[in-house]
Amino acid sequence: MNCMNSKGGSHKHLNQEIHKEAAAKKSENITAIYYNSGFEFSHDTYNGIYAASDGLIYYVLCSESIEEGGKMYSFDPATKAIRLCGDLTEACGEKGLKTIPQGKSHVNFVEANEKLYFGTHIGYYSNIEGTDRMGIPPEGYKPYPGGHLLSFDMHSRTFEDYGVVPHKEGVLTMNMDTQRNLMYGITWPTGYFFRYDIGKKEMKDLGRISEDGESGTKEKYRTLCRSITINPDTGMVYFSTSDGVIFQYDPVPDQVQPIVEDNLRKDYFGQYDPASPGHMGYNWRQVFWHAGHKAIYGIHGNSGYFFRFDPATKKVEILDRITSKPSQRSGMFDQFSYGYLGLMIGHNQRTVYYLTGSPMYINGKRVTGKSCTAKGEAKGLENLHLVTYDIVIHKYQDHGPIFFEDGSAPLYVNSIAIGFDRHIYFMGRVPEKDKIKTDLISIPDPLKDEEFSTPL
Repeated sequence: MNCMNSKGGSHKHLNQEIHKEAAAKKSENITAIYYNSGFEFSHDTYNGIYAASDGLIYYVLCSESIEEGGKMYSFDPATKAIRLCGDLTEACGEKGLKTIPQGKSHVNFVEANEKLYFGTHIGYYSNIEGTDRMGIPPEGYKPYPGGHLLSFDMHSRTFEDYGVVPHKEGVLTMNMDTQRNLMYGITWPTGYFFRYDIGKKEMKDLGRISEDGESGTKEKYRTLCRSITINPDTGMVYFSTSDGVIFQYDPVPDQVQPIVEDNLRKDYFGQYDPASPGHMGYNWRQVFWHAGHKAIYGIHGNSGYFFRFDPATKKVEILDRITSKPSQRSGMFDQFSYGYLGLMIGHNQRTVYYLTGSPMYINGKRVTGKSCTAKGEAKGLENLHLVTYDIVIHKYQDHGPIFFEDGSAPLYVNSIAIGFDRHIYFMGRVPEKDKIKTDLISIPDPLKDEEFSTPL
């Protein structure tokens, strides 16, 4: 699922050896197809994909280029047609301004009012002491103007811009209370929690959530939460911190408060120094609200433990380790230093889909990578597996590794969408001669009809 660096050359020989083993076990694999969106600057995407009610798959391909911003596309599963929805920099009204472009959307789309709501993020970084920082503009360019909150009308195929988030930072994390038309988010790199009222067109800075966030140094550094969830009944908003604290925002008194009854500092998750970079600490990696259970389900990225948090009792319950079977047998964490974002609940509201890593073996020896890292990245090469987990009967299934027809594997996968056409969609690095690019990928859903459709 991952590669050892962004250039790709250091693992070329490893890939050849791994492809030989993959071909020998082809009957056990899931075959993936990738689609060429035609964006030459496309780079790793985190979240940024959605199966909409109109049947289309919407996705953003990110860019690290100083010249080109990220691009939003739609894919029609029936015709296989790909259409460009727009350029993120242009949608923000910044085309031709020579500012650092809107290179990313780091968040999941939220559908409401026949629109898709999302936010933009910087993709052009400066690496300082091994850690990504806000990009320093080269000569002739202006600084990053800040991430925007946007919506895309699926009928008119037009964008609406709601403005820049607090302190001109990027939008790292976002979700929306669709009943109250309130958008919530966390900025990068400092970690300001904000709320935007669509009806009132009002942005409110609710303050820093975790020391100085990823702009901090030494004891003030904290990796920031990548997933916010909302109880639609109460409007309560929940996020975590690297220290393992779960925070709750109540919109009525307009207060952010920590949950004191329980936290995410679990021995099962591992031992972390929250002030050190290169891991998510005790943060949850990806979470979702389950309306039927009135609870939050999520994954701790580094360890792969799946858990449930009940806001009524304010208790965290560890359910299962849902990493791949090879990862479980190895007893090791997956190679992506932050863990994987590709987790979501299926249409039946009982099956959780998880795209996760698996150690690679050559001649019986596990392939290893870096021992540590100062940022979120792959520490070594890893296969991609699809795992499903039924939250009603607690049934775990590892459906095996995912490969393309030529034996190569999708890399750097941190996104997922469950289509209505019985296919699973995500974005990852795809093979294209000697160049590394990211694009849309699909696999068939391996679940039986009754498993796919049986509701909670």
